[in-house]
Amino acid sequence: MSTINFSMVLPPHDLARDIECIRISTYTGNESLDVKVCPKGLPGIVFQLADDDSAAIESITIGNAQISAIPIFFLHGQGSAPSVMRFKDKPYVSIQVVLKPHALYSLFGWDASSLNQGFLPPDQFGAIELDNQLLTASTNEERVSLLCTFLTEKMNQTKKRDELIEQSLDFIRKSVSSISVKQIVSAFHISERQFQKRFARVVGISPQLYIRIVRINEALRLMKTGSFDRLSDVAYALNYFDQSHFIRDIKAFSWLSPKTITMKVSDFHSDEAGSSYL
Repeated sequence: MSTINFSMVLPPHDLARDIECIRISTYTGNESLDVKVCPKGLPGIVFQLADDDSAAIESITIGNAQISAIPIFFLHGQGSAPSVMRFKDKPYVSIQVVLKPHALYSLFGWDASSLNQGFLPPDQFGAIELDNQLLTASTNEERVSLLCTFLTEKMNQTKKRDELIEQSLDFIRKSVSSISVKQIVSAFHISERQFQKRFARVVGISPQLYIRIVRINEALRLMKTGSFDRLSDVAYALNYFDQSHFIRDIKAFSWLSPKTITMKVSDFHSDEAGSSYL
């Protein structure tokens, strides 16, 4: 990913509970790029602009489905499957506001399961004026400020929280190597049926799928550190039932085998927004 320059911007304090990170990506080359993205289970807002004032992303492929005519500015649901973003052969800038798993509910008041892998253009999430402002802004710093102001206004209007689900998300992250839905419902004194229903409404996917995604991202992080001599050690550290289960999950969310990933680890870009490679 050396051809793309990444920089991170911290969200303002009042949005830190709902924004994972803000990532600015810039590309100065003139070759089309196919960026393969491993899911992280996070929704987000994306502004992406080529130097000819058109959308930088030509298409997004998820499984057998390809989405073209990508808007310059859009909101997307929770990434729960690997995707390929094809960028045009032009320099571009991309600003990603990576939201926390619960943020479609807490910022917009939506049932997050209604969006999932889909995306919305500005007129479908009340952002037509913001779209125009982003296009006329002269700096990325100004764009980030506009995005944060918009989300702060949404948060103040919505005032919706599911504290139990937000706490369960923290619980999953802190205990990812050994967590299960049964442990969560026991710790939070809630029936499994009610937990499943509330989790899907707030996060948009099942807790079982979310746990798998978090665990895979932790596996990618551990492999990138180079601290493990054998892949089986990574699988053991994350309490996979066996190595074949670990290999199946890695392939399901990245298209690559763990062995291939260890050989290509320097080609991966990993940060709070997730992992991707060319």
